[in-house]
Amino acid sequence: MANALLANVAAFAKVLRLAGVEAGTARVISAVEALDAVDLGVREDVYWALRCTLSYGEEEGEVFDRAFYAFFEAGEISPALSVPQNAPEAGGEDEGRQGGRRRAAADDMALLAGEEAMGVRRAASDLERLETLDLREYDGEDLRAAREYLDRLMRRLPRRPSGRRRPSPTGTQLDVRRTARQALRSDGVPIVRRWREPAMVPRKLVFLLDVSGSMEAYSRATVMMLQAMVASGSSVEAFVFGTRLTRLTPHLSGRDPRRALTRAAQAVPDWAGGTRIGENLNAFERIWGRRAITRGAIVTIISDGWECGDVGELASAMARLRRSAHTLVWVNPLSGDPGYEPLAAGMAAALPHVDLFLPGHDLRSLARLIDALGAIRARHGAGVDPRTSPRVGPKSLTLVISNA
Repeated sequence: MANALLANVAAFAKVLRLAGVEAGTARVISAVEALDAVDLGVREDVYWALRCTLSYGEEEGEVFDRAFYAFFEAGEISPALSVPQNAPEAGGEDEGRQGGRRRAAADDMALLAGEEAMGVRRAASDLERLETLDLREYDGEDLRAAREYLDRLMRRLPRRPSGRRRPSPTGTQLDVRRTARQALRSDGVPIVRRWREPAMVPRKLVFLLDVSGSMEAYSRATVMMLQAMVASGSSVEAFVFGTRLTRLTPHLSGRDPRRALTRAAQAVPDWAGGTRIGENLNAFERIWGRRAITRGAIVTIISDGWECGDVGELASAMARLRRSAHTLVWVNPLSGDPGYEPLAAGMAAALPHVDLFLPGHDLRSLARLIDALGAIRARHGAGVDPRTSPRVGPKSLTLVISNA
């Protein structure tokens, strides 16, 4: 019962966050504690327990009301949080106004609430199936469930040590200022020493995603991953290309994933078209390389190895990209097949410049990609075949997702 209650509150809080309300972990904990002190059979008690803990101010309160009616009336909820159907008297509003709010909520929140409720009910075995299911076989329901998985995956985004220091009980560098301040309590004798360590900050991520026809089946889930990364608040830049280069970051931003993905699809004129990887990598270096976007970055190329343009141009572009980047990674969705060999001309031209070669055909491989990026420390290995002994090690991350 307690787990079902927590699951429903967490799902509802996520709906609020997507709608613009800062319903973070602290508010969720307060909401669960408040619900524990009220009668869950009294709708008005449940309403005000959640309203007072998950939203603050008049503006957030209005968003909360619409989300509450949509989630707990349009969506199916666990019996642990079932409430009666009579609406609470919110600030003396009449029934007509409350009915209008319900209709407005049904218009813009019902689908999202339904997706969240579905995520709560999805069995663990079904999620395990999605982790190993090839991305080409995903249907609409699988993509919605994959979004839940990707949201959890974003918590593991790689971080790097910063030049700044923070207090730490296990640090190795003496914090002279705090130690001297502490010594004032013992007549100037530094009996207690204070330490500090480098602060951890998100690695810079820059993605270039190939949305050509041969990558179309994989691009859907990959774009969802990009949107989750951009929305996570980390330092992320996203680009896509097929026959031309398009910056996707402003279109993927925002808390509503459906709107973000719709904007992104409308912004890409060459979706499922041809592929000119070398030409677009050169354009990226020419336009964005001058802005130092790849300086010290990890460049990860997700590609199936097919190049419609000049292979020599691809090789030279990869060489320049590797010189400017911290580490160059290639993720190939086709390499998940045990019998795969990099025989495509584009793949063969690119591999000599790659530091890390990984599969990217399912959700589990995407999770391993995040883990591998987080494990990178040193810059560029020397004389190591990335297909047998992958090297890892950056200060920031550029992810190029392509079908080269």
